[in-house]
Amino acid sequence: MNYFPVFFDLVGQKVLIVGGGDVALRKVSLLERTGASISVVAPEIAPELMARSTAGTLKLAMREFEPSDLDGVRLVIVATSRRAVNRWIAKLSDSRNIPVNVVDDARASRFIVPAIIDRDPVLVAISTGGASPVLARRLRERLEALIPARIGELASWLKALRKTAREKLRDTDERRRFFEAVVDGPAARRFVEGDNPGAQRIAQQLLATTRAAPRAVGDVTLVGAGPGDPELLTLKALRALQDADVILHDRLVPAAVLDLARRDAARICVGKAAGTPAGKAAGEGGSTQEEINALLIDLATEGKRVVRLKGGDPFVFGRGGEELQALAKARINFSVVPGITAALGAAAYAGIPLTHRDFAHSVTFVTGHAQGDGKDLGQEPDWRALAMPGATAVFYMGLTRLNYIVEKLLEHGAPATRPAGIIAQGTTANQRVITATLATIRSIASDASLESPALLVVGDVVSLHSTLAWFGTAAGIDLSQTA
Repeated sequence: MNYFPVFFDLVGQKVLIVGGGDVALRKVSLLERTGASISVVAPEIAPELMARSTAGTLKLAMREFEPSDLDGVRLVIVATSRRAVNRWIAKLSDSRNIPVNVVDDARASRFIVPAIIDRDPVLVAISTGGASPVLARRLRERLEALIPARIGELASWLKALRKTAREKLRDTDERRRFFEAVVDGPAARRFVEGDNPGAQRIAQQLLATTRAAPRAVGDVTLVGAGPGDPELLTLKALRALQDADVILHDRLVPAAVLDLARRDAARICVGKAAGTPAGKAAGEGGSTQEEINALLIDLATEGKRVVRLKGGDPFVFGRGGEELQALAKARINFSVVPGITAALGAAAYAGIPLTHRDFAHSVTFVTGHAQGDGKDLGQEPDWRALAMPGATAVFYMGLTRLNYIVEKLLEHGAPATRPAGIIAQGTTANQRVITATLATIRSIASDASLESPALLVVGDVVSLHSTLAWFGTAAGIDLSQTA
């Protein structure tokens, strides 16, 4: 994040604009809404700025900028047509720790002015970090169409409800649940549609039922985070993350997915590195699966809304079923939000269809490692079935046992020429894909120095990667060569 988003309270604060043309006029028009004390300095002033000065809404100085103009100023916007002057003023402002924006010169600026949707007191700011003001404007136009015109009035009404809620509801959790019911339900919809009395009536009913209800019972939502790309998260998963009080997440859940969660939700990493007990990072000791189950139960018993966030799909080699069994035994309410499992997501991003009429009529998902907790099932996968022609086998975490898997497949009749591929860090910007055959995959993987998480895909469908690969393969366009 190159820019930290903030909103300045400029009521009564001195703001200096250097420049007197159309750009300065646009900045003045925006700043006038903030209640700032605006001063404009320029040797030539646009007629409309002159008119506003006469009306008393701003102060004008028809002359060149002087360093003393910065005295007492809280914010500076520079909008002259002279680049050297602009940068000189920016340097002076910076030396006095005054935030400065130089129009169309992000490198000389300490802040940038975003595209704005104003539904006072609701304010939405959109920025591309100076990369493309046109794109920012287009995003604003789309959001303008989505955000109701009365959203600002809705915010003011909710503010008025806060006083009543503080008086009648016991604690912060109760008040938050009340306001979520108001905002997510018919009360807010009625208000936005113009039915203020109907909205107030529903809000009062919700207030009464919330007050009379027993203390909320917690619950656990088991959520699949998908294979890595945060845009593959489902809408239902996003809502669960936004509503959670506590999030227990695996180590491999990307930070970009966690960033979508409610900001004040507690986050507890209960993932594990290879060979490390669940609940601890490598080198730390470890909490067992049983301790994770106990933590889920304890948090839900405290009335918390808990999200158990697992990579991929929680029911595909994610031990989600074990955790739900513990919750069911403790009589804790739970629900499940499926996710895109790694095999489906990574294979799609690698251009490897797991089934194809000409190559494979079945697909099998296989865990690439043992249970890891001493409870060996005592049962190997059906290697003969996995080695059969016309089938695809996907081995989760297959990189660590690559030698063993390849040996078993060859031992049970798979030809050495069968295509095989490894997808490392699938669906992310760091995705790497290598393809080979069972005879060569081990040496090629070793030379490639791949990093987990990685999937091993074995089957004739892997040969399609060379023609169907699409993710991360687009060639850059050299605009300098275009007319």
